[in-house]
Amino acid sequence: MSAHTNHPAQANGTVSNDEIRRALEVVHDARSSNSIRQTASEYLEHINSDEEAPYHGFTLAADRSQAAIVRHYGLSLLENAVRHRWGDYSVEQSMMLREWELSLAQSITDDDPFYIRTKIASIWVEIAKRSWALDWMDMDEHLVRLWTDSLASKELVLTILETLSEDVFGHEDTAAGLRGTDLNSACVDIFTPMSVLLEHFPSRATSINVRYGEEGWLSRMADLLELCVTKEGDSKPRKACAVKILAAVDVLYYLYNHARFSDEDFKEVVGPMYTHETVNLLQRLYEWSCVDATDIDEERYLLSKKLSEMIYHIGRLLEERPSLIPIDSGLDSFLRLLVQVARNNSLQVSITALHVWVKILGSDMLASSSPVTSIIGELLEVCSQRVIKYDALPNDSPNPSVIFLNEDLDTMPERHAFLGNYMRFCKTIVERIVQQQPADALYHILGQAEQVITHLYDGELAFNVQTYSKTSVPFLRLDAQCSVVEAALKGSVKWLTGQGGGTVGHEQEVVVQNLKVWCERILGLHFEDPLVKERVIQLAVGFATGPLKRDTKFASTVFEYILNVQFRDDPGFPAYSEAVKDLQGLCIHELQRLAMRFADYLITIFDDIERKIAQVVRDASHDEHIRARYYSILFIITHRATSVDPGPRQERLELFLQPLVAQWQKDELTNSLASFDSFCELLGCGGIQQYVSQRALHQIPDWSTHPLDDEGKALRARMQDAVERLPLRATKIFLAASVEKLEQKSAPYQLACRLWERDIPMILPNLLRSISLAHAFHDPGNWEDLGSEMSIVVRKILTDRFWQVGISTGSRDEFYAKVGDTKHTIEGLASSVRATVRAVRETGYKILCYMSLLGEHFYSYKDLPGPLSQALFTDAYALSTHQMAVMVETIRPVIETCPVASRSHFLPPMLAALFEQLDRKASTEWDKIERRTRELEGRVSLDEEMRDESILRQMTYSSVMLVVSLLDPHRLNPPGPGTTNGSLPNGLPDVEHGNVRSFILGTPEVLKPLILFCTHAIRMRDSRSCALITRVLGSLVPEFGSSGDIDIEVREFISTEVLKACITSLHDSYFVDLQKDLAQLIASILLNYVPRSDTPKQILLSLPSMPPEKLDRAIQQLYKAHQNTRQQRAIVLDLLESLRGVSVSEQGRMTKPDPTKVRSAIQERYMTVDVQAEGKEKDATPDLGGIADMFGQP
Repeated sequence: MSAHTNHPAQANGTVSNDEIRRALEVVHDARSSNSIRQTASEYLEHINSDEEAPYHGFTLAADRSQAAIVRHYGLSLLENAVRHRWGDYSVEQSMMLREWELSLAQSITDDDPFYIRTKIASIWVEIAKRSWALDWMDMDEHLVRLWTDSLASKELVLTILETLSEDVFGHEDTAAGLRGTDLNSACVDIFTPMSVLLEHFPSRATSINVRYGEEGWLSRMADLLELCVTKEGDSKPRKACAVKILAAVDVLYYLYNHARFSDEDFKEVVGPMYTHETVNLLQRLYEWSCVDATDIDEERYLLSKKLSEMIYHIGRLLEERPSLIPIDSGLDSFLRLLVQVARNNSLQVSITALHVWVKILGSDMLASSSPVTSIIGELLEVCSQRVIKYDALPNDSPNPSVIFLNEDLDTMPERHAFLGNYMRFCKTIVERIVQQQPADALYHILGQAEQVITHLYDGELAFNVQTYSKTSVPFLRLDAQCSVVEAALKGSVKWLTGQGGGTVGHEQEVVVQNLKVWCERILGLHFEDPLVKERVIQLAVGFATGPLKRDTKFASTVFEYILNVQFRDDPGFPAYSEAVKDLQGLCIHELQRLAMRFADYLITIFDDIERKIAQVVRDASHDEHIRARYYSILFIITHRATSVDPGPRQERLELFLQPLVAQWQKDELTNSLASFDSFCELLGCGGIQQYVSQRALHQIPDWSTHPLDDEGKALRARMQDAVERLPLRATKIFLAASVEKLEQKSAPYQLACRLWERDIPMILPNLLRSISLAHAFHDPGNWEDLGSEMSIVVRKILTDRFWQVGISTGSRDEFYAKVGDTKHTIEGLASSVRATVRAVRETGYKILCYMSLLGEHFYSYKDLPGPLSQALFTDAYALSTHQMAVMVETIRPVIETCPVASRSHFLPPMLAALFEQLDRKASTEWDKIERRTRELEGRVSLDEEMRDESILRQMTYSSVMLVVSLLDPHRLNPPGPGTTNGSLPNGLPDVEHGNVRSFILGTPEVLKPLILFCTHAIRMRDSRSCALITRVLGSLVPEFGSSGDIDIEVREFISTEVLKACITSLHDSYFVDLQKDLAQLIASILLNYVPRSDTPKQILLSLPSMPPEKLDRAIQQLYKAHQNTRQQRAIVLDLLESLRGVSVSEQGRMTKPDPTKVRSAIQERYMTVDVQAEGKEKDATPDLGGIADMFGQP
């Protein structure tokens, strides 16, 4: 279509449709040779740039005698012309393109393939985004006329409206973004019934008229839905009806997924959805879409899920702006619909309604309203029944929810994450209902729970150690009820603390007394199952530390109950024996919690507690770790009780610590930490290399099936004994007992500082050597004695086995059962080696964390930073990605809590070394992933590859979150002398000392490796991390605008390396969903740096097809749009249009994806670990946890 041709009805003779058709046949013919296919592909690519391409596209697409693949190619030519060359066409040529599109749309039939119809709709939308409400004023009329035609025409109109709504309101679409708010207003005009506009907005500005008819598309779609629901039994196929409904719901879904409605638009577009008529229609539509788990109609089930998501967005909008809902709305009907959806057996349908209820119950205006309070009893019943460990039920369970889960979720990591979010929503709802109506809700919950607990084995076999299972039906029943009661306790605590500023009224006294009586009854029951005892103990401690926290005598009762629990082990039955050990560990943990909370009362019965603990310790004398944990209970009570005289108390506490410190100072330990070999001997694994070599483990393919011989068993026993004799665990236990849950100004905290101030220098040298050698253990260079043929054995020994939600396959219990089954095999020996070194490494990290809580008493040691950074980071590259992620997460508090006074000497060597290692590790591992994907395809199992990539994503994300934390501009300084939680006594921020962000930006030795890591992270294939890093870097860009040497150096680096990384990622199809973030960072660089440096322009001008005048025009547009970030992004994306990567759907893929397997954004969100259950989280960026706001991004 020549730029000089007004009516391009004729081709110029250089290209013929026959040639195009033959080229397509060659490309798609499997018999074509590669060279011929390549030639044909190049020819077809050349056609795209031909001036007459639109004409050829139209004639091919309009010729129904052509094969569908030829017609689709013709449509692609038309679409390409509209998307990339629209601005080059004259008014007449643009009109001609529009007429061609109208002609194609009007000729559509039911026989046209799906991808042909979708492409025609796509072209329509592309034209609309560029000309509708400018020079194309009658688009709505054409849509209405199509609406009255065939079923295919109705579907086409719905697809157009859906895509247009999605691009205008939802997506960061470039063409729509460049139009500003014009398209938003036009969409509102054509969707809203005229009667609504006239009644509620008679003075609405209507300078242009783009609508046709009085109804508006909301009314037309409602009529269609009504027709489909009421005429299910007519002559039309049910599937066709479902397709029409689904298309209409899709339009509404994308419309109400819009998060930027003005108040006026909200009333016009959202308000009508709460009327009785609309809600009644939605309810009938929902009921029509429901399917039976044993006979799933895929079309209806898909509609049910899509409809539930649309209802979620309508509910979300209700919670966001309840004051805009009309008084005469059908809110009570809508809330009943939400309960009905929540009750759906499909958890994927149900979860959206639960999420809305979390929001509604968190709204001050809605939670106490009569429509809500009148229905929450039904909601409480639903949630109480759904708090079940569905992942513990067998896959072949007849439970309808399990059947739907098997249909919806393909992998265990997805199921773990999804069910975690589902349970979190249910519990939050229970908590908030109890907070609103405590007496009635607690009566119902506690009565139901007691009924279950007292009839636990009704209909089931009696408890039997020989057939013990952690997923028995009685335990799952009890666990579900305990979870509901625990959620209720949280709600009751909030209700109690929110009443009358500390005064306790009659109603509160009655509730508290009823809670106490109920819990005492439960403690009076006898339970044989260790797991049941665990849950009852956890529940009792929840009562004692929650609503009954003022009743110290009750807390003492619970303490004594736990202390008297009997641990009857039976090693002959491993599952039961493991449960007993878990119970003992849980008991000690809960005793420690109670000791911290009720030390003042427990000190009055200290002698009895001491005698009982002495007896228990005698029984557990073989386990030093258990002994230390029991003694720590006595330490905690002595340390935190305020009635003990200071002098004797400190003397007694020192008696607990002196043996520990003496162990750290032993010459034997120091000598053992002098070399790698002696360190291995210290851990009892000095003979492992010889054992591996003599047994030729590299020739044994499956270690888990090869029994361990006597020497191997002895080696494993030595390692277990060696770990017990090290002072690491005991030191961690007593440090935790000294500092956990203490305020810095409290007397126990000050006492802890005095206790440990003298001991820390005696512990640190050997502690740091231990951590350094534990890291070196993972360096293959230290295993050279085995020879190169044993490298695979070394790698296998050093590779951790671990279970983690969102990554691991199978359940947690299945994982640990598998580990237990291999205990007496070679795999069990390898696991023992790893566990031994991991204990040294990770216990060392935790000791450092607890020491850091002592503030200046830890950080002020002048010679600490150098040795500490060397111990932690010198050999950190040898750690696996999982181990590196653990290190980052564990050590992060040591960095973040550094006091202001110690920053200058502590942080620089720590942060510089850390980010150098993180950059090295992350970059190397991502390169390995990409190289393996390209070169080793098929040689690594898909499960292993996905697991490795998931772990790498986690490490990358942990590293990025550390950056986010350090560079948070609103982060307060750690508490220090004269401050409380980083604030001065008057509550104002401590602004005299800049926060850690200011310190880093002013410290080049830290700033440079940090920015280098951030630059490389832009290219790392983890969407969450990349999105965060672009925001962080965007916040840094304005910081370097001065003429100082550091500012100039950083500015030039950002203008070159960061800008190049952004452009490279923008070109990569993997980052398609992040293009808006990358574009915003590029826009920020141009806006802030172009006036000061020519480098950004030179980088952009070096790109292909980047004329200087085009760049200058874009930069001028950016200046004009400096307050409109969406328009800024659109300008950058338009500027770099030819370089942008495209998604698979944009690459001309013609096959229709299975709609039952395609997940929406909200479905994906629920499969993200730990979706926030709060009522006011940012829905637009669910995974970023408010990071956008933190760094001033929209």
